[in-house]
Amino acid sequence: MEPGRITIAVGAVIEDGKGNILLVKHVPERGGFWKGKWICPGGKLNLGEKIEDGIKREVREETHLDINLKTPIKPFERIVRSGDQIELHVVYIDYLAEVIGGDLEPDDDVGEAVWVSKNAISTVWDELHEDTRKLLTLAGIKA
Repeated sequence: MEPGRITIAVGAVIEDGKGNILLVKHVPERGGFWKGKWICPGGKLNLGEKIEDGIKREVREETHLDINLKTPIKPFERIVRSGDQIELHVVYIDYLAEVIGGDLEPDDDVGEAVWVSKNAISTVWDELHEDTRKLLTLAGIKA
């Protein structure tokens, strides 16, 4: 993410039809704000790209899964400050989605991917990035 710019991050809370949601974790070498924590698949929206297309592209790139977008989740933002400097300003735009094809295979920058039962999300709640906890809460999935 570029300092001094607002980033639009798009992604999805993906369900498998069996009561599970998909979480991914980036490889440690990638670094960044989300390092070492479980998150929902997503990434940066490209200039000129429609939100829905960006979500599907990011999910496909990270997981090799095809999804159907169902319901938008209320957008939210994160501003990270260091003294008087803003290190990160990201606006999250996510959808609830369902898997419709593909085989789960984490891509190079996503080292791990796991399906977690919505009923068992509390067992990994502390391992989720705090923005992911907020996203899941907005999606109606709570610890």
